[in-house]
Amino acid sequence: MSLSSSEIAALDSNSEYLGVSTLQLMEIAGRSIADEVEARFGRGASVTVFGGTGRNGGDGMVAARHLSARGFKVLFVLVGDERLIKDTSVLANWTTLRAMKSTVKLETCQDSSIIPKFDSDVLIDAMLGTGMHGKLRQPLLRAVQMVNSCAGFKIALDVPTGIDSDTGEILGEAVRANFTVTLHAMKRGFSRSKQYWGEVKVVDIGIPQEASMYAGPGNVMGITKERPPDSHKGQYGRLLVIGGSQVYSGAPALVALAAYRTGVDLVFVAAPEKAADSVASFSPSIISIKLPGSNLATRHLRILDEHIYRANTIAIGPGLGLAKETVSAVRKIINFAIKRKKSILLDADALKAIGVVRRKIFDESVVITPHAGEFEAVSGKAPSRDLKSRIDEVKAFASLSGAVTVLKGPTDIISDGSRTKLNNTGNPGMTVGGTGDVLSGIIAGLTAQGISSYESAVAGTFVNGAAGDFAAERLGYHLMSTDLMEYIPRILADPMSHKVIHDKRLR
Repeated sequence: MSLSSSEIAALDSNSEYLGVSTLQLMEIAGRSIADEVEARFGRGASVTVFGGTGRNGGDGMVAARHLSARGFKVLFVLVGDERLIKDTSVLANWTTLRAMKSTVKLETCQDSSIIPKFDSDVLIDAMLGTGMHGKLRQPLLRAVQMVNSCAGFKIALDVPTGIDSDTGEILGEAVRANFTVTLHAMKRGFSRSKQYWGEVKVVDIGIPQEASMYAGPGNVMGITKERPPDSHKGQYGRLLVIGGSQVYSGAPALVALAAYRTGVDLVFVAAPEKAADSVASFSPSIISIKLPGSNLATRHLRILDEHIYRANTIAIGPGLGLAKETVSAVRKIINFAIKRKKSILLDADALKAIGVVRRKIFDESVVITPHAGEFEAVSGKAPSRDLKSRIDEVKAFASLSGAVTVLKGPTDIISDGSRTKLNNTGNPGMTVGGTGDVLSGIIAGLTAQGISSYESAVAGTFVNGAAGDFAAERLGYHLMSTDLMEYIPRILADPMSHKVIHDKRLR
């Protein structure tokens, strides 16, 4: 298994959410390096650690402390300005290292012109880890050149500095390691840059399996995007919601409002004319498209064609009903949208309209969000009560159908057939009608902004449940689905804020 830098970052954040701090992970990583040095060289060898100002440097600081305690002659070279150390865990280890004046020699090199050549038995590269993109700048570039020019045995911590861990690209120059101790799992770019890594050993640093099994704050952080000052209307997506009927009008409005809360720019709701009037009354932000008649019908494709073409994502199903003409229209609209390579979310009556799926009719751009009854409608079988069996069933159906599948329940299950995540945010108060529509709006709003369907589904289930948890903290289990709306931006901005509720449940 190899992981991308974004996957590694998500694991780190999810571990913190579960109670395993960055400081703990850093301690294990640094000690692992010290163990490898001692195993290979015994005690008493001279070691120079080149550390950066980020978390990889923090790992190196821990290694320097442990090596010094074991009798090694240690020099730690900080490559960069110590004022740039912002991470609290790195700062804690730097403060400790600075206090060890009798046993660890420190050098700070803020400028490339003052980086001398350090000859030691062992040189540890802890300058940059995963997530580095773009060409190396000074003084890091000079430090890499100096490490490569030294005769000592070179050990890279996690990733040799100068390698893009996702692509394997050499960012100008890279450390040529004799040995790399990589943390938790292999990195995706290894196969394209293996000549720089030397011998590789993967070490376990104590990340809980639950950090990868369950959706967490890291999965939300990984999909958030910064907005530059020159952003313009439409740059962050257009969503078309097709739903509503003469009986139901609230469902498509909830989808639209939730999508807006994710940051999507424009939301259009196409609904039968009376339902469209009702939807428009929910908010002036919702742009309603009136479809003549009482129910969605195939004749409406002429009206919808232009809107499907302009939209980034099409959400189909909330409140549609199951009139014969509607069932036929849903199937045609889905095929129409797939041919135009649009991302699609199917929920509620759209799932009942497509019937039992027996072969691959979708691709990874399609998300379906069934509850247990709707899952039975599309799979032909009610989901098991046993969680493990339920997971296997969702994974099998996602593989069969091609769609990213979100089975809603006390534990949500999200799968694209190869990857699977669980989600435990949410509470019994969310059995109220409409919370599923809010979830659909969150996921569709994210995909409309260009985030992959699977990532949107994983992050969306966490956000939806967490918003419900914050609402329940304030109101108890006496919720309306609209109560979730105000918390969606809060969770997207600071997903780790849910840790307070998570920890409270464990007491």
